[in-house]
Amino acid sequence: MDIIRIIFAILLPPVGVFLQVGLGLQFWVNILLTLLGYIPGIIHAIWIIARR
Repeated sequence: MDIIRIIFAILLPPVGVFLQVGLGLQFWVNILLTLLGYIPGIIHAIWIIARR
Protein backbone atom coordinates (compact mmCIF):
# COMPACT_ATOMS: atom_id res chain seq x y z
CA MET A 1 0.00 0.00 0.00
CA ASP A 2 2.92 2.38 0.63
CA ILE A 3 3.94 2.10 -3.03
CA ILE A 4 0.51 3.34 -4.11
CA ARG A 5 0.70 6.22 -1.62
CA ILE A 6 4.16 7.21 -2.87
CA ILE A 7 2.95 7.15 -6.49
CA PHE A 8 0.04 9.40 -5.50
CA ALA A 9 2.46 11.60 -3.54
CA ILE A 10 4.50 12.18 -6.69
CA LEU A 11 1.53 12.74 -9.01
CA LEU A 12 -0.87 14.52 -6.62
CA PRO A 13 0.80 15.17 -3.24
CA PRO A 14 -2.37 16.03 -1.26
CA VAL A 15 -3.99 12.72 -2.28
CA GLY A 16 -1.00 10.76 -0.97
CA VAL A 17 -1.19 12.60 2.35
CA PHE A 18 -4.96 12.15 2.52
CA LEU A 19 -4.59 8.39 2.07
CA GLN A 20 -2.09 8.35 4.95
CA VAL A 21 -3.60 10.72 7.54
CA GLY A 22 -7.05 11.78 6.33
CA LEU A 23 -8.31 15.37 6.58
CA GLY A 24 -5.97 16.40 9.37
CA LEU A 25 -3.58 19.30 9.75
CA GLN A 26 -0.89 17.63 7.64
CA PHE A 27 -3.31 17.39 4.70
CA TRP A 28 -3.99 21.14 4.75
CA VAL A 29 -0.30 21.95 5.18
CA ASN A 30 0.41 19.81 2.13
CA ILE A 31 -2.23 21.61 0.06
CA LEU A 32 -0.65 24.93 1.01
CA LEU A 33 2.85 23.68 0.14
CA THR A 34 1.64 22.26 -3.16
CA LEU A 35 0.01 25.57 -4.08
CA LEU A 36 3.19 27.46 -3.21
CA GLY A 37 5.36 25.03 -5.15
CA TYR A 38 4.88 21.55 -6.48
CA ILE A 39 8.26 20.22 -5.27
CA PRO A 40 7.76 21.22 -1.59
CA GLY A 41 4.38 19.45 -1.71
CA ILE A 42 6.00 16.27 -3.01
CA ILE A 43 8.77 16.37 -0.41
CA HIS A 44 6.28 16.91 2.42
CA ALA A 45 3.99 14.13 1.17
CA ILE A 46 6.81 11.59 0.90
CA TRP A 47 8.08 12.62 4.32
CA ILE A 48 4.62 12.08 5.87
CA ILE A 49 4.24 8.68 4.19
CA ALA A 50 7.73 7.51 5.17
CA ARG A 51 7.40 8.75 8.74
CA ARG A 52 4.30 6.72 9.62
